[in-house]
Amino acid sequence: MYLKRLKFLRMNAGLKQTEIADLLGIQQTVYSRCERGFQTIPLHFLVKLADFYNTSTDYLLNRTNNIIRCNKRNPQKTDGQIKHRSAHCLLRCGYDCHN
Repeated sequence: MYLKRLKFLRMNAGLKQTEIADLLGIQQTVYSRCERGFQTIPLHFLVKLADFYNTSTDYLLNRTNNIIRCNKRNPQKTDGQIKHRSAHCLLRCGYDCHN
């Protein structure tokens, strides 16, 4: 299954395939095959990627066009500092959760 949104989200976040592969604990070549649809991506990886990109598995699977974005009124707090819900929330939703 070709999941074009995996590449779209990765590129919008400014990430390389190796960085996503490291997140999943797999080799870059395996992730590349999953991203291009030559290898089926395991469900637990799909769930992990949906969490990382702060979206749903339905979005990744093209079952919906709704991206879940950062909730500006409810950002995560860690050690007294406000953090984005995912590493690349600001790039995707445009909210500056730090202010």
